[in-house]
Amino acid sequence: MVVHQIAVQQGLRHKLYMELVPEARKSGISRVNWLIITLVLMSFLSLALETEPTLTERPGWQLAFDIFNVFVVTVFAIEYVTRVYISGLRPEYAGLRGRIRYMTRFYSIADLLAFLPEMIVLIMGGGVPLIALRVFRLFRLIKLARFVPAFDVLGAAVQRAGSQLLTTLAMALALVYVSAVALYFIEGIGGQQQEMFQSIPRAIWWAIATLTTVGYGDVYPVTPLGRMFASVIALAGIGVVALPAGVFASAFSDELRERELAKLKLRVEEVDKEAGRAPDADKT
Repeated sequence: MVVHQIAVQQGLRHKLYMELVPEARKSGISRVNWLIITLVLMSFLSLALETEPTLTERPGWQLAFDIFNVFVVTVFAIEYVTRVYISGLRPEYAGLRGRIRYMTRFYSIADLLAFLPEMIVLIMGGGVPLIALRVFRLFRLIKLARFVPAFDVLGAAVQRAGSQLLTTLAMALALVYVSAVALYFIEGIGGQQQEMFQSIPRAIWWAIATLTTVGYGDVYPVTPLGRMFASVIALAGIGVVALPAGVFASAFSDELRERELAKLKLRVEEVDKEAGRAPDADKT
């Protein structure tokens, strides 16, 4: 009897594993994961509609939002507990330490934050500080990353080009600071824009807006020397924006190429295995 119960439990865990873990399936998305994806998208729609006063002022709509939020939080809480439960099927997450290691993974933390703050709001009631916790719904977007291979490619591309991106970021920060200090002395001290450039932090706002080619126009130099320097900074900003974009695009392209080659190699190996079995089948 005990052996039968263990076998049934292992079978249930395996079924849940196949339903919840995308890597366990050769292709496609399970019905349970489709439900999770749908709830994530609908929760974002609900978050947007809950900020519309013409809807929240109607008792029927507010009741519908509350019921939907309770349902979503319940489903995500059950999903999180189930994922922790089935994680033991993988050797690296077996046992208590393995479960703790699984719960401290990036995706596991995102799963927890996807429902726990909302659960606190539902349990403790309203209030502005508690309602502000609903911003953690954005972590539900990370849940979608499990089912979209492009997110893995993006993450791998960032890791591949990490040092180059950090170098370009350091260059950009250095240029922002140098530009802010220069405009502070040109326009702020003894210049005609002493209020707008009266401190280096205020000048940093102008430098960021200029280097990113945004140019809000709320702060700008008026002296000839300041305008000449701002023109140089604006031209340099084109390179500052384009350089990390080029580095990331190159890393993204390399990552895609390597993954396609890996898939092609795997297919060739499978064809070779099938071709090697064919003569043996003919002999029998």
